[in-house]
Amino acid sequence: MRYIGLMVLLVVLSGCGGTSSTAGDPGDTVERYLTAKVAGERETLQQLLCATMEADLDREALSFAGVEATIEDMDCQRDGETNTVTCTGEIQAIYGAETTSFPLGKYSVVQEDSQWKWCGETR
Repeated sequence: MRYIGLMVLLVVLSGCGGTSSTAGDPGDTVERYLTAKVAGERETLQQLLCATMEADLDREALSFAGVEATIEDMDCQRDGETNTVTCTGEIQAIYGAETTSFPLGKYSVVQEDSQWKWCGETR
C-alpha cells in the first residue's frame, strides 16, 4: 500500500517541475535568427519565424544576399517578462568599397509550439 502511495506521489510531483514548458531563451532565439539572416540560412530562419511572418521568409533569407555581412558585438536580452527582446551591436554590410552599419534594436517574440519564435521588429 505504501508503495502505491509513493508511486502516486512521484507521478504527481514529476508534473510539477519548476521549469517552463517553453524551451529556450527568447534572447538566444533572436540571436540565432539574426545570425541565420545574415548568413542567408533559409531553413534556420523558417524554423525560427513566427506563423504571422512566414510569408516574409524569402525576403528575410535574401536580406543580405550579394553583400558580405557580419554581426558585431551582438547581445540580446528579453525585456523583463515581456515578448520584446532588445539587442545591442550592429550588422556590418560590405558592398564593394562601401560599408553600411545597421544597429540592432528591439524585436518581438512569441511562443509557438513550445518554442520562442522571432516575430519582427518592434519599437
